[in-house]
Amino acid sequence: MADPQIPSGPSFNIERIYVKDLSLENPGAPQSFSMQTTPQVEVSLRSRAEQIGEGVFECVLTITVFLVEAAQAGIFHIKGVPLADIQPILGIHCPAVLFPYCRETIADAVTRAGFPPVHLDPINFEVLYQQQMASMQQPPQQQAAASIPS
Repeated sequence: MADPQIPSGPSFNIERIYVKDLSLENPGAPQSFSMQTTPQVEVSLRSRAEQIGEGVFECVLTITVFLVEAAQAGIFHIKGVPLADIQPILGIHCPAVLFPYCRETIADAVTRAGFPPVHLDPINFEVLYQQQMASMQQPPQQQAAASIPS
């Protein structure tokens, strides 16, 4: 009979979630507070992951909104998962776990800068991951042609 305390299959555990880097600039203050125009909200995001130990990975989700950049990180234990399946976990599941924390960090920073909070819409990290994988599989000529504006 198997010991119920020892997992026999794949496991995924969150060891820690933390803010790795936070940058806020408010160069137009206090004049920016009296502006009547609605600012254009542009959001950029990137995710990276690296192995920091056997079965231990750090994933960092960085989101930039206005003049706020937040890098939300997490340490994840992933055991019993085939190597081919690790990359999708790091590219989809880990950023999805980190996103609510990063969204809260950005909303708080924007509010502390004196502006109404920014509430980021949910992000489908699976679709983003699939798009990234598809673009990496294109031959170099197609990638260059796809990046040239018409």
